[in-house]
Amino acid sequence: MRSGAKIGIITGVSIAVLAGGGYGAYSLMGGSDSSSGDKKPRTVVAEPPTADQAASGAKDFLAAWTSGDIAKAASLTDDPAAATTALTAFKDQVKPSALTLSPAGPATPQAFASATGTPAPAKPTGAASATPSAGATAGATDSPSAAASPSGPTGVLMGFKARAEFAGTSRVWDYNGFLGVVKMSDNTPAVHWAPSVIHPHLSGNETIATQQVFAPPSTVVDRNGKALQGASLTPALMATLQDNAHKLLPPDPNKDQDAGSAVVITDPAGKTAADKLFTIVEPKPGKPFKVTIDNTLQAAAEKAMTDLGGKQGSIVAIEPSTGQVLAFANAPATGQNRAFTGLLAPGSTMKIVTSTALLESGLTPDSNVACPEKSSNPVAIPNDFPGAFPDYSLQKDFMVSCNTAFINQGLTSLKPETLSGTAKDVYGIGLEWKTGLPNADGKIPATPGSKDEQAMNYIGQGKVQMNPLAIASITATVQSGAFKQPILVAGLPQQQAARQISPDVAAKLRAMMNATAVGGTASQVMAGITDNAGAKTGSAEVQGASTTNSWFTAFRGNLAVAAEVQGGGHGVDAAGPAVASLLKSGNK
Repeated sequence: MRSGAKIGIITGVSIAVLAGGGYGAYSLMGGSDSSSGDKKPRTVVAEPPTADQAASGAKDFLAAWTSGDIAKAASLTDDPAAATTALTAFKDQVKPSALTLSPAGPATPQAFASATGTPAPAKPTGAASATPSAGATAGATDSPSAAASPSGPTGVLMGFKARAEFAGTSRVWDYNGFLGVVKMSDNTPAVHWAPSVIHPHLSGNETIATQQVFAPPSTVVDRNGKALQGASLTPALMATLQDNAHKLLPPDPNKDQDAGSAVVITDPAGKTAADKLFTIVEPKPGKPFKVTIDNTLQAAAEKAMTDLGGKQGSIVAIEPSTGQVLAFANAPATGQNRAFTGLLAPGSTMKIVTSTALLESGLTPDSNVACPEKSSNPVAIPNDFPGAFPDYSLQKDFMVSCNTAFINQGLTSLKPETLSGTAKDVYGIGLEWKTGLPNADGKIPATPGSKDEQAMNYIGQGKVQMNPLAIASITATVQSGAFKQPILVAGLPQQQAARQISPDVAAKLRAMMNATAVGGTASQVMAGITDNAGAKTGSAEVQGASTTNSWFTAFRGNLAVAAEVQGGGHGVDAAGPAVASLLKSGNK
């Protein structure tokens, strides 16, 4: 259904006429002889034209337009300048080889409303809508016929038959047109100009032109060419992905070979979808639309979310060597795409970024970083395990997820802005990724307002917000040693990070994550899959919630996965098994 914009435009013209000081203010200069001082402006008057005048005005205008005499056709309207521009554009942009326009007599507001796709107006009183004198009388701006037709408050709505032919095809475009005829002060009729005179669907700043058109893809397939499957891959998301990919991918030099042509109405502002009115030449059948998803991993991701037993969560799998998203799933499957657009505190999975900054500051995995019972910031933060461990190394702190060690060492070794800078410059967090689907960029306060806020940042709490897409990408960067912006269609442009993580730091991070998978907090769920692998657990506290959100991220070979489960408890309780199930499927 077309929007109601036409009604608003028509009514707006009528109101503008009245607001300008009466119909006399809405005027046109008669004739073109500048030496004649006696010529008075032609104005639209309140009195509607007679039936004969309305029929004559419509006939003469259509005849001039049919003959290609745009100047004459425009002169037979109440706005020759606007009519000239629009009629010229139709000729030059639609490019019909022949145009036949035939009067069809008086039309009803209901017929016009139906043609434009706007709600039909209430039936006018008497027989007004069925006769040439149907236009509203002066001041009757609430008349249904005035509001629903392009004729304005004093016009008579007339119909016409349009037929356009095009070179190189036997196809003929037939449509029903509408125009309004008003009475001028010199007692002559004039077509009231509105964009809908060209075509009932045309309004406002929209344009009408013959354009290339392409057939939609025959089907959506996974990276292996198999029909895409997955409850979380909803038709709406896939339609959005196709549309965005079309805009983001570089032009295909062979694409024109598959194109057809059609008459299309478009909105230059892009606020409304294109309206294809008539296909002149059919495009060749569409090719399959291939995405980066792997059906096997997608099935594992969907099952992992189903196995949450009703809890909300999401999971993302990325190929580190390319940045291609191999799977994503949500629970519930048809709700928000929280895997991409959710924003939650990531808990201790954030310690991957904090460790990066600490290693770059000069520490090593073997550096002594004590793990006290409480942190040193003003509002002291405890660990979720008892005891103090003054002899722990940075790697051991990472393995057991010691909050106090990361807070105290971060406050000692790092500037307040270092964490957010490392996240952006090394891991691409905040670069406004164009994945193919809407996604929310991760957030880390660039300038923490206090020592307490800075402390919370180091352990992924407070104002730090992430989603599985961002955390999986961070893990993928550690695995490969280089940030590859996640994408869902091969060939999409990928943002580049300001700098690449050094091979030395990347190797140390991988060793720390492997130690966590083998003998740390992640060992329970990583048992049997620790070869060429690493992991990090996370539990994020939420104000007002009795149970923490569960986070887990890991890599194994050329596969990085991250998951979150709302109210899932510790990282190994809910998110961990979900991630492990994908790692066991592997990137094959």
